[in-house]
Amino acid sequence: MGDKRHNLDDGYLTALLIGPGLAASMLYQTTILSSQSLPYRSPSWLIEPPYTSNITPSALTALVHSRRALVQLTTLCSFVLLLHLIASSFRQRLFANADISDALPQSEARRTLFYCALMCSTTLALIAFRSFGHTYVGVRDLWPDLSNFDVCVISTCYQFTLYLLIRLARGGFTLGEVGIVAQGATALFMETVNITRFRIWPQTTPFVKTFRVPGPLLIFQLALIPGAILVGFLLSPLLVLSRNLAQKPSRRLKYPEQRGFQRRALASGFYVGVLLIVGAVIGTWTQWCLEGRNPWLWVIFWLAEGRSPWSRPGLIAYWFWTALFSIVWWNRLLLRSGRHRVLHPPAAHGSNTAGTEDDEVGTGRAGLSNVATDLLSTAKRRVSFFSVNARRKFFHALAVIMFTPGIALDPAFTHLAFSVAFSVFIFAEYVRYFALYPFGAAVHRFLSEFLDEKDSGSAILSHFYLLAGCAGPLWLESPSRLLNFTGVLVLGVGDALASVAGKRFGRHPWSHASGKTIEGSAAFAISVFSCAVLLQLCGVVEPFSVWRYFLCTCASALLEAFSTQSDNAVLPFFTTSLLVLAGI
Repeated sequence: MGDKRHNLDDGYLTALLIGPGLAASMLYQTTILSSQSLPYRSPSWLIEPPYTSNITPSALTALVHSRRALVQLTTLCSFVLLLHLIASSFRQRLFANADISDALPQSEARRTLFYCALMCSTTLALIAFRSFGHTYVGVRDLWPDLSNFDVCVISTCYQFTLYLLIRLARGGFTLGEVGIVAQGATALFMETVNITRFRIWPQTTPFVKTFRVPGPLLIFQLALIPGAILVGFLLSPLLVLSRNLAQKPSRRLKYPEQRGFQRRALASGFYVGVLLIVGAVIGTWTQWCLEGRNPWLWVIFWLAEGRSPWSRPGLIAYWFWTALFSIVWWNRLLLRSGRHRVLHPPAAHGSNTAGTEDDEVGTGRAGLSNVATDLLSTAKRRVSFFSVNARRKFFHALAVIMFTPGIALDPAFTHLAFSVAFSVFIFAEYVRYFALYPFGAAVHRFLSEFLDEKDSGSAILSHFYLLAGCAGPLWLESPSRLLNFTGVLVLGVGDALASVAGKRFGRHPWSHASGKTIEGSAAFAISVFSCAVLLQLCGVVEPFSVWRYFLCTCASALLEAFSTQSDNAVLPFFTTSLLVLAGI
């Protein structure tokens, strides 16, 4: 794991505990709902009933069984990671007196084969331990709700995802962050497998083993997010060629005069491939899971099924113009202050570089920028004083402005919108990372203005973390309206104000090693608590125990102060788990 981002805290406990803790809180919440015969979702979720099996007709009972399997999935992933950590520690001790390069094969192909051998050995050892553990060790009922097939798929998928993330986003993840992301990706993959298995054998499947309510929202999310990853995997040869061509100087090309044509051809092949895969593979699977209904028509008709026929189109217009104005606002400021610059990769391990030498950028930008000209006339000279932190926290505030109305008025539609946005982010990162013509440089230059030391790898991850952190509690589909706002409150309000207050008013640091202050942590807890109370007073969320909520926000503020992991990736899920276990 030498390609991970190194921190004072590598996040071992974060990687091992956050996933199981979140899964346990989801199971606890569903068990309470089942025992009290409460609805599994708030009535404000305007969506059709979930799919059920003839064997287990109750959706809530099936959800209890599924989330018990989720707890076992996350503990299995944590156990696999623990085995890797033990093996890595043993190898480091074995080569303690030797050069670190002797510890692993130097060839990329040999290193991959070495890891594949380790991955297969770990998976076989797990199945053997599960099968014979009771006889020889006395361990009984290890992951009882998972079959040997499930254990094999989960272990392989989790280990493969770990390796892929660390190798592609070199230096972009800490161990804690990559552990959380890999567990989330594995859970999504298993939901895809299980819902496909249910559609193939509906009469023999006791229940739909998905960790959220099995319905159109889940199907579309699986089509959008794992589907976007599938597109990148299938078209990876074109993407790799595009990146290599963009990074290579013209003097080293055999036919430098054909560089532009080759880049356009590779990009065209990718865009056409995306259309074919989305239409032929992902679209067909989605229609099959929707029981033959056309997914495109389903979305169009569903747009008119909100609180009123115009409410959902109105939300789309609000999100579009808010996002457009924000992007134009920043582009205008950056252009007028001369801050846009072209960044070139120093080497194969260079950080956050699209690697283009002669990209064409900015088609149509002037027309869009004129919308904000009058509003920017007084601010254009101040952009040079904006720190990276201030620019990043601007988007935290933007998240509050954009997402709060959607979560309050139409959580089901916002759930789908978050999935669409995350899929768009994945494709935007393909365009940036692999320098796809003609947008690669433009996307790279815009995102480069918001990088800090946590975006030191080859992939830019902060916007993924921010979106997933705001959307995550909503994606968990809690019946509590307050819990749906957790991500927006913790990141958009608490984390942003903690940073601003800590830098401006902070006088008492928690420790010399940490840059966090007591004043910043106090601002975090007070701001999140105050906004939650305000939502209750406005009737947006249900009544809750203010003291328990305040104690949970204080615990989250302490984690924000002492953890060096990405706040966007950790805080929303940690806070959600605490609130559920506290009975909020």
